[in-house]
Amino acid sequence: MVSSLYVAERGAGPKTVVLLHGFGGCHDIWREVTASLGPDVRTLAYDLPGHGLSLEFPGSGPAKTAARAVLADIAARGIARVHVAGHSMGGAVASLMALAEPERIGSLTLLAPGGVGPEINGPLLRRYAAADRREIRACLAAMSGPRSPPPERIVGVLADLRRRPGQLRKLIEISAVMTRNERQGVIPREQLDTLDMPVMVVWGTDDPVLPFTQADCLPAHFHIHHVLDAGHILVEEVPDVVAQAVRRNMARRGRRLRPTFEAAAS
Repeated sequence: MVSSLYVAERGAGPKTVVLLHGFGGCHDIWREVTASLGPDVRTLAYDLPGHGLSLEFPGSGPAKTAARAVLADIAARGIARVHVAGHSMGGAVASLMALAEPERIGSLTLLAPGGVGPEINGPLLRRYAAADRREIRACLAAMSGPRSPPPERIVGVLADLRRRPGQLRKLIEISAVMTRNERQGVIPREQLDTLDMPVMVVWGTDDPVLPFTQADCLPAHFHIHHVLDAGHILVEEVPDVVAQAVRRNMARRGRRLRPTFEAAAS
């Protein structure tokens, strides 16, 4: 086992996008998104601490540990400024990165982010944490929108992830902490309000894990983008929409925009 933070690097160009997966995921879930972003964008897709090839990272589990680890890795690479996209738990990590070192973050794209409101579907996440291949498929189906069956490639990727010695135990441990008392930790609104880089929040209207209405409590300058009929796992369900959101947000300058709605891909 390695104890360093693993990152998959693709593409090349003047802008770097950091990609942070959600709970139980890994760097490989971003493959379709990076393909849509194209070869002219440099992407760094991380395995967050406690996941995949970063399983043995010291202190793995808490979002703050992950935020510090990713920021340290970016600094070690000599990258002065990045754009960050994070899904679910990775969205909470992305937000904490932006709060800790805002000067490093060019834009922040949050996909059904954790840490926005206290509501969380604890039973489903704990079931997902302990799932074998068949249960992974069933859990992903339960997390998805009505028109988005789980891609078999993703099911296989996540099943392979859980075959690593100690991975299942670590996921069960993280899920128990993350859903204690059927509530998740919340980043205070007044802290989020201090972020002055462009922030776009993308949320499926059929999200059964984190209700999309949590976005109603976000700062007014955040750009909220609702995806109709999409569920929680937006990276897998609508990768083209996610890639478009990242590109659009990279080009923004933090102007205040109204919420928008878009139909999920069928």
